[in-house]
Amino acid sequence: MEDKIIVTNRQAHRDYVILETVEAGIELKGSEVKSLREARANLKDSFGHIENKEVFLYNLHISPYDKGSYFNVEPTRIRRLLLHKNQIRHLSAAVAQKGQTLIPLKLYFKGSFAKIELALAKGKKLYDKRRQIKKREEELEIRRALRKK
Repeated sequence: MEDKIIVTNRQAHRDYVILETVEAGIELKGSEVKSLREARANLKDSFGHIENKEVFLYNLHISPYDKGSYFNVEPTRIRRLLLHKNQIRHLSAAVAQKGQTLIPLKLYFKGSFAKIELALAKGKKLYDKRRQIKKREEELEIRRALRKK
């Protein structure tokens, strides 16, 4: 069965070093699912947070469904993520370390269920970003030089 990707967080790989990823379900309302089927979501500035042995997703923007009337909910409401207890325990221990956070990488449908790929990440420093850009430019120059020969 193929996953239907709704939205990806392209800035995550630029701003963070991805240490590990985990797949989680999302607790949604009916009108939110219909809006996701129309690919009307945005992962920018969203993050995961662990409270009382539960994982919550903040700032995930799901646009209100056009035909939803009074069933629509607030676009950036806090949404609970569905994970196993041992996964939550592992993530909370990792997030307790300084500098690590939970970042959503992509939102997709797996069958009829909405899933999110959550990453345990560590923020990149400015000099790390510059080093990565320099390395990419050097590789591009090498490929161009090989192509010309």
